[in-house]
Amino acid sequence: MEKSYTLKRYPSTLLLLLFVLFSLSAQTDFKEYQGKVVDGRTNKTIEAASLSINNTNISTITNSEGQFILKVPNNYLDSKVIVSFLGYTTYVMPLSELTNHNYTIELFEAITELSTVNIAVYKDAVSLVRKVFSDKNKNVGDESVFMTAFYRETIKRRNRNVSLTEAVVHILKQPNSSKQRDAIQLGKARKSTDYTRLDTVSVKLQGGPFSTMYLDIMKYPEYIFTEESINGYNFSFDKPSAINNRTVFVVDFSPKNNHLTVNYSGKLFIDVESLALVSANYFLDLGNMDKTKNLLVKRKPSDVEVYPLEAVYKVDYKQKDNKWYYSYSNLSLTFKVNKKRQLFNKVYTLSSEMAVTDWEVISTDKKIKNKDKLRPSVIITDAISGFSDPNFWGQYNLIEPDKSIETAIDKIRKSIEKEKERERKKILNG
Repeated sequence: MEKSYTLKRYPSTLLLLLFVLFSLSAQTDFKEYQGKVVDGRTNKTIEAASLSINNTNISTITNSEGQFILKVPNNYLDSKVIVSFLGYTTYVMPLSELTNHNYTIELFEAITELSTVNIAVYKDAVSLVRKVFSDKNKNVGDESVFMTAFYRETIKRRNRNVSLTEAVVHILKQPNSSKQRDAIQLGKARKSTDYTRLDTVSVKLQGGPFSTMYLDIMKYPEYIFTEESINGYNFSFDKPSAINNRTVFVVDFSPKNNHLTVNYSGKLFIDVESLALVSANYFLDLGNMDKTKNLLVKRKPSDVEVYPLEAVYKVDYKQKDNKWYYSYSNLSLTFKVNKKRQLFNKVYTLSSEMAVTDWEVISTDKKIKNKDKLRPSVIITDAISGFSDPNFWGQYNLIEPDKSIETAIDKIRKSIEKEKERERKKILNG
């Protein structure tokens, strides 16, 4: 009997041991690098600088304090990292040089001049912008692209975080020429919201990852420029710049008058060689409060008015094999909520950003199942338990949280720990 018992127990013990070894291996099949990117002359930190692994599509960006976390699979540890930012000379270095968690990478401003040929071809900035949008399909691939991206959304009431959402999402980006809609699938997410401090109006403003993806104005130009609305803007050339050691046109734009339904002002950065849009920074013109009132909400209580105080947008693209791909976008909306018969109004800031951390060109028959697709109006379901695990994201690349977000995460973790302790005491006390 004793021998029979031993034989029966051994396989399960072996399986458990193998499972533990496999789990440990799965947790260490990548290496994590940390540091920050700064201006080499002024030592100021650089936000949204791109770090990419050479000959791969693995990348991340720096946060608002110039800091980054970059997770690299073990089979790419001999690679080089490419660090770039608009207006700066691209820096390339071996990953092996990122030896400590406080490594500082310095970028220096690029000195850029346009040749007389480039200047002569496009003296009229509006004709350049028209060509960029009319020829946009020439600079993007005609295949579907499956992207992995990190999304973060924060809502502040005055200066206090009241909602924090983080998610890894999978995006099926269709070609610009396709009539099929882009689809987003939720991979992994966590969210914490203090509803006692968050007005229901602001909750409805959350559009999840779609709010940032729609900033891809080469895929969705109708959100800023249409054939008709371009006529309502003034375009002019600014001093040229550079990205990834390539020269770019810089075009300023602003509304001619206030006749458009929505007016924007900003800058377009256009690659001189391909005439592809490299980046766009713009903001909503809030000069006419009556026109922009309630612009950020579709539905609201009748006794509530919402006034935007600031709306800032950014989108970046990356080049691979002479084609350009959506890479990063962010938006920051500050708005005031007025409610009748209330003495004080409430001011909120909604910030969303999404960075593509890996992608692959796929066959057109690959799809995200309908049941797994997020809706454009999605409010990501609460998954607060994730904040108790510091290794929640595993090998996924993410945007390093800045100090205010780190503080919010620490508070959430402490709240979870207190709740667990209360539950434990209840169980012990019967």
